[in-house]
Amino acid sequence: MGKLFGTNGVRGIFSEDFNLEFIHDLTLSISTYFQRGTILVGYDGRHSSPVISKIVCSTLNFAGLDCHIAGLVPTPCLQFATKNLGYDGGIMITASHNPSEYNGIKPVASDGVEISREDEEVIEGIFFKKNWKFDSSVYGTTKNNSAAVQTYIDGIKSQVDVSKIKSGKFKVVLDIGNGAQAVTAVKLCEQLGCEVITINEQIDGSFSGRGSEPLPSNLHELSSAVVKNGADFGIAFDGDGDRSILCDNEGKLLTGDMSALLLSNYLLSKNPNSKVITAINSGNWIDEMVSQTNSTELELKLGVLKFQGKWLMKMRYWDLKKMVDSCLENTIM
Repeated sequence: MGKLFGTNGVRGIFSEDFNLEFIHDLTLSISTYFQRGTILVGYDGRHSSPVISKIVCSTLNFAGLDCHIAGLVPTPCLQFATKNLGYDGGIMITASHNPSEYNGIKPVASDGVEISREDEEVIEGIFFKKNWKFDSSVYGTTKNNSAAVQTYIDGIKSQVDVSKIKSGKFKVVLDIGNGAQAVTAVKLCEQLGCEVITINEQIDGSFSGRGSEPLPSNLHELSSAVVKNGADFGIAFDGDGDRSILCDNEGKLLTGDMSALLLSNYLLSKNPNSKVITAINSGNWIDEMVSQTNSTELELKLGVLKFQGKWLMKMRYWDLKKMVDSCLENTIM
C-alpha cells in the first residue's frame, strides 16, 4: 500500500502532486474515516489555502458531514478549538514552514491531537483502494465559526497568571513572518497588557518578509527591533504558527535547546522528582538539571523510547505523549 502521510499530515506542491482531484479524493477518504459528525476546518495564509478549503468543505458536505470554517488560524488554534468546542474532528490546511508553493492537509481527532499513525494508515488504505463510503442522498452543511480564535486565546490565558503578567508591563517584539499568528499572537499579548511591536505582520502567502521558517539567518530584523525599542524579549513564528524562536532583551536568539532548558528549569523547580523525556539532539545540559532535582530522564532516540527496559516504537511527539500519559505521572516533555 502506498504512503501519503509524512511527519505532519499530507503535503505537496499545489497544482502539481497536490492538485484539486487529489485533495478531493483525500478529503473523501478522511470523511470515510470520520464517518459522521461536524468537522472544524482552518487554514494558514498561503495563496492556495482558501480554494483548498472550499474543496475540503464541499467534499465533506457531499459525504454527509457538516463543516464549520474557522478560517485563517494558527494550527494550535484549530487543534485547541476542535477539542474545546466539541467537534468530532478537525482539518488544518497548511504546509507549516515549507516554501509558499507547498500546501497540505492535517486531520485532527476530536481530542485536538493529530491522528495517530495507525489512523493515518486507515485513511491511506481507503484512499488507495478507493473504498469511500458516503450517502449521496444526505448532504452536510457549511457554517462559519468565529469563536475559535478567542477560545484559543482564553485557553492560553487560563494557564498563566494574567494579573502578574499585566503588572510586568512587558514590551515585546513579534515577528509574525507573514503567517497565521497575525490573527492571534498580537491579540493575546495585548490582552496580557503587553506593549506590542510587530514586524512582517501582514499575512502574505508568499512569505515575502523573511520566509516561512524562522531561522537564525533570517531573524536579524527581530534582534535589531528588540534592541532598538528596548523590548523585554522577541518572538518569531513559522508559517502556521505552531513553532517559535525566542529572542532575549539583548537581541540574542535562543535555540530550541536553550528555550527547552529554560522551560524545564522552571517546571522542575516547581515539580522536583519528575520524569523528563528528551530527544537525542537535546544536548547534555539538561542531564545536570535533571540530576539536581532528583528527576529521571528518558531519552527519545530517533522516535524510539526505551522505557522500563522496553523499546516503544512511537514515532511522533503526540503519539508518544498519549502513550507516556497513560503510564507515567509527573512527566515533563
